[in-house]
Amino acid sequence: MSEEKSTNSQNIEELPENPDDEMVYFGDLTDEVIDDLENALGAEEPLSDEEGAENVHEEEERELPERDDSILTFAKHEGPIFCASLHPSENLAVTGGEDDKAYVWNTATGEVVFAVPDHNDSVIAAGFSHDGIFLATGDMAGEIQVFKTTKDYEKVWSFSMGDMCWMKWHSAGHVLLAGADSGEIYVWRIPSGDCKVLQGYGEKCETATLTEDGKKLAAGYGDGMFKLWDLKAGTAIIEMPPTENATGHSETITTISCDRENHLILTGSEDGKATLLTPNGPVGVLNGNSGAIESVLLDCPDLDAKIAVTATLDGKVTIWDASKQIARTECEDPNPVGITRMVWAKDHAIVAGSLSGAIKVWDARTGQLRFTLLGHADNINDVCYDKKRNIVLSASEDGTAKIFNYSSPV
Repeated sequence: MSEEKSTNSQNIEELPENPDDEMVYFGDLTDEVIDDLENALGAEEPLSDEEGAENVHEEEERELPERDDSILTFAKHEGPIFCASLHPSENLAVTGGEDDKAYVWNTATGEVVFAVPDHNDSVIAAGFSHDGIFLATGDMAGEIQVFKTTKDYEKVWSFSMGDMCWMKWHSAGHVLLAGADSGEIYVWRIPSGDCKVLQGYGEKCETATLTEDGKKLAAGYGDGMFKLWDLKAGTAIIEMPPTENATGHSETITTISCDRENHLILTGSEDGKATLLTPNGPVGVLNGNSGAIESVLLDCPDLDAKIAVTATLDGKVTIWDASKQIARTECEDPNPVGITRMVWAKDHAIVAGSLSGAIKVWDARTGQLRFTLLGHADNINDVCYDKKRNIVLSASEDGTAKIFNYSSPV
């Protein structure tokens, strides 16, 4: 490794874009010792008759939806799909799944544009940079690859970080971030690979979200710890330790959302608690959740009122007045089922993927169920919305990804 250079005074945006320029290092990048996969992996045992019968039975038990509202189904994967993302300007999506595969495909035709090679574990994160120039894919074992989309998906960088929990692009620069099972958060400049490490403490970094200004990273950990990191300084400016008191979390933080003014952060946890924080620390808790919180939202783009939304694995979706920390309404649902992921859509709407395979759309002002999009036969693991094209992309445990027009099917 090259001699370390002090760069604490530099901002991420000031780093050289050209990989041939002088390399700049942000702290120590510890060499990871990767276990020999060949020793760890043995030949798979053939299924017994009983196990084979169980698998067939599971397939038979999968209930098909009453209709398919999608306009396109992508069925190239050979197992559950864990992640999905849309290109910022082109008709392209990327999906990754349990079959150790990631595909870039055309959202209008379903045609495969690029099959990502060299993953040997489930692909759990995949996405395009903010301008679509780069594609990054990462698997559960921590093998990360970056390809340049404008050069026929030429691989420009790769890294092995050890077991990975999440990976995402910076919202305004060619900066890639990833959280490790060991608790470290890696921040890389792409394509040079210049790196800083936000130090862990032995607990998984389960989830993280950038603040709207891109200067801070809100991170949640497996034991309930919350940290707000200053990306430039590489230091935590807020720490909310795991606790069973009024505001802290006692179990894994599963989801985080930040508002547009960088004034408010909302965390959700397996302990059923949703905590509101400001840059000065926790300010209150949204009480009344009946189960583990799987997804939260803050700050609907179309509303002036500061609202928050919490969704649990037992199907309870609540809209809150964030400033007063009181519930405004429960979202109506004649067939409540656990929610896996929520995103904002146009016209003050909440789009939510569910454990039943249905996509539910609620009015964020009233909690009224506007419509439901059907087509998947199993859990939805990821969902995203594109306002320009007015489409929803979903990824499911049933092995398919689907494109829906964002409109009522009736």
